[in-house]
Amino acid sequence: MRSPKLAALELRRFGRGKLPRAALVALLLLPLLYGALYLWSFWDPYGRLDKIPVALVNDDKGATAAGRKITAGDDITKGLYESDTFQWHEVSAAQAAEGVEDGTYYLSLTMPADFSKRIASSSGEAPETGALKVRTNDANNYIVGQISRTVFSEVRSAASTKASRSFLDKIFISFSDIHDATQKAAKGADELKGGIGKAKKGSKDLADGLKDAKKGSGDLASGLKKLDKGAGDLETGSKQVAAGTQTLADKVNGTSDKVLPFLKNNKKQIADTARLVADSAKGVRHNLDTLVKVAPTARKGAHAGSDILAAIYEQRCEKALLDDPACPDLKKAATAADDVATVSDDLDTLIQDEHGNLTLMDRHLATLQKQSEELARRAPTLDRDVENAVAQINRLNKGAGQVAAGAKKLHTGLGTAHTGSTELDSGVGRLKTGANDLSGGMFKLADGSGKLAGGLHDGVEQIPDYDKKDRDRRTDVMADPVQLASQSLHKAPNYGTGFAPYFIPLSLWVGAMVAYMLIQPLNRRALAVGASSWRVALAGWLPVAALGLLQVGALMAVLHWALGLQMLHAAGTIGFLCLVTACFAAIVQWLNARFGAAGRILVLAFLMLQLTSAGGTYPVQTSPGFFNALHPFLPMTYVVEALRRLISGGGLGPVWQACAVLTAFTLGALALTALSARRKQVWTLDRLHPELSL
Repeated sequence: MRSPKLAALELRRFGRGKLPRAALVALLLLPLLYGALYLWSFWDPYGRLDKIPVALVNDDKGATAAGRKITAGDDITKGLYESDTFQWHEVSAAQAAEGVEDGTYYLSLTMPADFSKRIASSSGEAPETGALKVRTNDANNYIVGQISRTVFSEVRSAASTKASRSFLDKIFISFSDIHDATQKAAKGADELKGGIGKAKKGSKDLADGLKDAKKGSGDLASGLKKLDKGAGDLETGSKQVAAGTQTLADKVNGTSDKVLPFLKNNKKQIADTARLVADSAKGVRHNLDTLVKVAPTARKGAHAGSDILAAIYEQRCEKALLDDPACPDLKKAATAADDVATVSDDLDTLIQDEHGNLTLMDRHLATLQKQSEELARRAPTLDRDVENAVAQINRLNKGAGQVAAGAKKLHTGLGTAHTGSTELDSGVGRLKTGANDLSGGMFKLADGSGKLAGGLHDGVEQIPDYDKKDRDRRTDVMADPVQLASQSLHKAPNYGTGFAPYFIPLSLWVGAMVAYMLIQPLNRRALAVGASSWRVALAGWLPVAALGLLQVGALMAVLHWALGLQMLHAAGTIGFLCLVTACFAAIVQWLNARFGAAGRILVLAFLMLQLTSAGGTYPVQTSPGFFNALHPFLPMTYVVEALRRLISGGGLGPVWQACAVLTAFTLGALALTALSARRKQVWTLDRLHPELSL
C-alpha cells in the first residue's frame, strides 16, 4: 500500500465518532487559537494607551518674562489632553502619590509650582532648569514605566524647545538692537572723523599762532623792561619837581603880603613867564610823542624865567645896594626858578632817553597848563588878586605832587606789568609746546578715528539684522536644532504585524506537536506488513503535513480578515508557510519516532531553544552568547527572517535562503525518520514494555 493511501487511512479514523472528529477540529484550530488569540491580545497596545489611567499634577503658578505671561504648566497640560496619550486624571500631589502606590494610577506626572518661573529664567540673568517629575511603580506594570519614559521624553523635549525659543528670540532681537546701535555709532564715528579733521587743522593753526604769540610776548617783555626803567627815572624826577613846587608854595604863601609890591612892579615879566610855562605844557600835552622835541624849549623857558628872576634880584638887591625887604624872597624865588630849570633839564634828559606811556602825566600837565594860563591871564591884575595867584601856585604845587604820585604808580604798574609779561612769555612758551603736542596728538586721533569709523562700518556688515520672519525661523531652528529625520523602511503598521513573523511559526510548531500526540509518527500497519522505511516515514508525515496546510489556511484567513494583517507578498507568505509546516511536521515526527515518549519532551525543549535564539522579539545580539551560538543552526531563525520580508517588505534573499534551509531540514528529518522506521521494524523487549509511556 502506498504512503498517501496509508496517510488517508490514518486521517479517516478521525471520522469514526464524535470525539475523534472533535479532536480533528481541535488540531485544525489549535494554531489559530495559539497564534491569532496571542497576536490579537496585543495587536496594537500603543493605540490604546489612552485607556491607561495616569495622574497629572499641575502645581505651576506661572511667571512673567519680557512683559509676557508664561504658563508652561497649563500649556503642557493642554497638549497632553490633546495628544490622547494615556487617560489623564488631573489630581492633587497627595492623590497622585496615593494612587500610584495603590495601583489606581499606573504613574504620575507633576509640574512643580516654579516650573514656569524656571523656564522663564532662561531669558534672564540667572537661568535655571525646569524639571518635570515622573513617578512610576513597576509593581503595577513594568512595561507602562518603559512606555512612559519614551512619552515623557518627548514631552520634556517639547517643553525645552518652547523655553529655548523665548530665550533665543530675545538673543536675535538683541542682535538687531546691536546692529542698529553699531550703525548709529558708525555714523557718529564718521561725524567724529570730520570734526577731528577740523580740530586737527585748528590745532595746527593754534600751534602756528602760539609760535607768533611767543615771539610777541618776548618782545612785550623786553619793551616793558625798558619802560619800567624809564618810569623809575620819571618817578625820581617828578619827586624833585614836586619838592620844588612845594618849597615855592611854602615861600609864596609865607611872603605873599611881602611879594605884592614886587608883583605890581613886575606884572609883565610874570605874565610872560607864566604864558611860557602854559605854552610849554600845552605843547607837551598836544603830542606827547613829540615831547622829546619840546623838552628843550621848555628847558629854555625855564631857564629864561630863572634868568629873569635872577636879573630882577640882581638889579633890585645886589646892584642897587638897597635894603629892600623883598630881596630875601626874590632870592628864594630866583633859587626856586633855578631849581625848576634844573628839573626841566632832568626831565628833558629823561624824555630824551625813554619813550613810554605818559597818559597819567598828560592829565597833570593839563592841570599845570590850565593854571599857568590862568596865571598869565591874571598877571596884569596880580596886585589886586594876589590871593588868587597864591591859590594857583598852591594848585600848581598840588598838580606837581599828583604828577609825582602818578609817576610812582606808573613805575609800580610797569614793574608789575614787566613781571606779568615775563610770566606771560613763559606761559605762552608752555602753550606753544602744548599746542605742538596737541597738533601731533590730533594727527594720531584723526588716524584712529578713521580706523574706528572703518571698523564700525565693517562691524555693522558683520552683525546680523533679522526681521521678524527671519528671526522666527532662526529661533525655531536653534531652539530645536536637531530634528529626527526618521525614515522607516518597510514600516510595520502596528505591534501585531511586527510580531506576526514570530508567533505564526510558534503556533504552527505547536500545531504539529499536538498533532503527533493524536497521530502515530510511524504507521503501525505499514511497520507490521514490512513496508519500506521511506514509505513508513511518508505515511506518518503526510497526515500531519496535510493538517498543517489546513492550519495555515485557517490561521492566515483569521489574521488577515479578522485582525487586519496586511502582507506585502500574500501568496508568497502562504506558500512559504506551507513549507514551514511541512518542515516542522517532519522534525516533530522524527523526534517522536526516534525517542518515543521522551521525544515529546524533546519537541518542547527544541521549541524553547528556537524561541530564545530566533531573535523574534529583541535582536539576538542582546541575548547571552549561548543563544547567539545556536541562532544560525535552528530552522525558526530563518522562518522569522523570511516572514518579515514577505509580510513587511524588503529584499527576498533571506526568503530563498530560508526555503533552502527548510527543505534541507525537511529532507533530513524524513531521512532520519525512515532510519528510525527501519529500526522499529525489529521488535525488542523495550518496545513491548517501554520504560516511559505518555
